[in-house]
Amino acid sequence: MPSTVPRTERTVAPPERTVAPPEQAVAPPKPEPSPPRRPARASVALVAALLGFTVITVDVSAVNIALPGIREDLRGGMTGLQWVVDAYTLMFAALMISAGALADRAGARRAYAWGIGLFALASLACALAPDIGTLIAARVAQGAAAAVVMPASLALIRQAYDDARRRARAIALWTVGGSVAMAAGPVLGGVLSETVGWRAVFLLNLPVGALILILLARTAPSPRRPAPLDVPGQLTAVTALAGLAYAVIEGGHAGWTDPAVLSAVAVAVLAGFAFHAAEKRHRAPMVPLPMLRQREVGVSLAVGFAVNAGFYGVVFLLGLYCQQLLGMSGITTGLMFVPLAVLITSTNLVSPRLAERVGRRPVIVTGQLILAVAMFALLPLGAHTPLWLVLLLLVPTGIGGALAVPALTALLMDTVPAHRAGTASGLLNSLRQTGGALSVALFGALIGGGTEGAGAAGFAVDGMRDGLVVVGATLVVTAGVSGWLLPRGRSAAS
Repeated sequence: MPSTVPRTERTVAPPERTVAPPEQAVAPPKPEPSPPRRPARASVALVAALLGFTVITVDVSAVNIALPGIREDLRGGMTGLQWVVDAYTLMFAALMISAGALADRAGARRAYAWGIGLFALASLACALAPDIGTLIAARVAQGAAAAVVMPASLALIRQAYDDARRRARAIALWTVGGSVAMAAGPVLGGVLSETVGWRAVFLLNLPVGALILILLARTAPSPRRPAPLDVPGQLTAVTALAGLAYAVIEGGHAGWTDPAVLSAVAVAVLAGFAFHAAEKRHRAPMVPLPMLRQREVGVSLAVGFAVNAGFYGVVFLLGLYCQQLLGMSGITTGLMFVPLAVLITSTNLVSPRLAERVGRRPVIVTGQLILAVAMFALLPLGAHTPLWLVLLLLVPTGIGGALAVPALTALLMDTVPAHRAGTASGLLNSLRQTGGALSVALFGALIGGGTEGAGAAGFAVDGMRDGLVVVGATLVVTAGVSGWLLPRGRSAAS
């Protein structure tokens, strides 16, 4: 055992003495306790995290309202518009599963800065895009950056707040910020695309990104932890999702038996099998397969997929419906989503309390059924539907998903062990984003290829109705599965 005597004392000790007498022994210095985090510095980290989460959320909903302007300027068809939305969402979904490991390896602050910097550069490329292909490529880069920003922003908050109660309040603010951003996105997209042009939707990200980087310089450095990256799993997941989205998007336009569509399906299936094999062999898989065999986990992922398919599908659908078929301006279309966002925010606050009283299972099932009703309620929409009726029919859309998701997330977090919470959260968010992406692909394929109401507007009402029936039926099925498989009772994990 090495001596505990400091080096300066060992140099003057007699050669024959190898251990200092007990009365002269010097105890090893105790590590100094880390100083408490300064409230000001923690608040700066919270603001930086909140701004990042806001800007990647706004980008989803704002671009939906700017799509008609993009179509007119870049001469992109419905397929191009679908990829403008889905290129972002698919990369966001696929990379989010393992982005948390990157944040651990690089440190939350550094990973967050990388993500924000890439997001700003990709936004500039979107704003300068001369054609639809360049815009789609830039959206891929945006989605990859957003996947890094999401988990790193939460890790930044976790690092900034040592006290559990203050941390819980900070995370609550972060969550509310996402709801506000979803509300502001359509309005902002409508105002900017109508007054300045659709490119301003992306240019707005540049000053916000610069402000975030300035704030990050005032936050505490983040520790770096060893975290293995699952490269084979990540590559096969991206390939499978991209193949599936391509098949859905192109199938609606080229036909489901088109050789390119069938090839995309084959690629998606093969990549799915390869993903399963990679996860079985990797020593630290990004998706631990035994976790998926838990009943509550599997149901939670299926419900998250279906709920986002309903919500994001409706946002994409109505953004085009109001502008192309009803002839509404971008500003009016954006303002139409404000009541929807208010409903979502208020229902998000009610859902946890309701789950405590009646149990999570009834809340999750009821939320899905309400959202299914919303899909079927939108079936009468046509070229001459009054705006007040459109707003009224949106009410169950705002209530359904917002009721189910908080209870669903809490159920999942209680089901998995603490050290798997980050993995489970990333997987749930990934499946939710995938549901939204495939729903956009489905609706885009259907509304661009029907007959009734298509005309010069390029919007097929019969295709819209087909899509609403498919998504509504999916929600009914997942609601039934939830009621059958989820545990009953009002316990913490109910």
